[in-house]
Amino acid sequence: MGRKWNNIKEKKASKDANTSRIYAKFGREIYVAARQGEPDPVSNQALKVVLERAKTYSVPKHIIDKAIEKAKGGSEESYDELRYEGFGPSGSMVIVDALTNNVNRTASDVRAAFGKNGGNMGVSGSVAYMFDATAVIGIEGKTADEVLELLMEADVDARDILEEEDAVIVYAEPDQFHAVQEALRAAGIEEFTVAELTMLAQNDISLEADAQAQFEKMIDALEDLEDVQQVYHNVDLGE
Repeated sequence: MGRKWNNIKEKKASKDANTSRIYAKFGREIYVAARQGEPDPVSNQALKVVLERAKTYSVPKHIIDKAIEKAKGGSEESYDELRYEGFGPSGSMVIVDALTNNVNRTASDVRAAFGKNGGNMGVSGSVAYMFDATAVIGIEGKTADEVLELLMEADVDARDILEEEDAVIVYAEPDQFHAVQEALRAAGIEEFTVAELTMLAQNDISLEADAQAQFEKMIDALEDLEDVQQVYHNVDLGE
């Protein structure tokens, strides 16, 4: 499963070049999560997940606070959560998650991003069955064996624990996201290099250079869309 980390790592590595866009997306996601329940991460698990992710992307406190205050203020602004599935060059598969206040606009924009870059949208379920919802938590300063022992002592299950370069990456079921973090915090770990609830492809593929260039252009076009929050795919971009 080590190659799975490549795609998350590539996404995080691009943050510095797209800071304002990423922060804006987090602001929207935090606002939506805060409106799903109490605007308090202690009692609102959806909000807690988003805030954990935001920390690993160094989202400034004022952006987080602004989004939560907007939710507290009773804003009538509302968003639909949508998922699109599609195909890119050479059998590549893509899942797009969006938050939108204009469904027709978003569907049109996503379809255009696929179509203009050698891809096409599929029907619901045409791609998602090849992906698994997964919690991914990364830390530094421990070995994989040490992390495994910590999780076993806390009676927390993980799918896999791997050492990837200078980090240890824990892959777990989504409902174990907080349990993994709490077990690690109990051992004195406070900083996470990654804390994601993501969709991981069951099998990654590699593309020839031309196809990969076209694929990356398509992914960039999708991620540049204002309404798109997350893009998942089955192409290994780490090679």
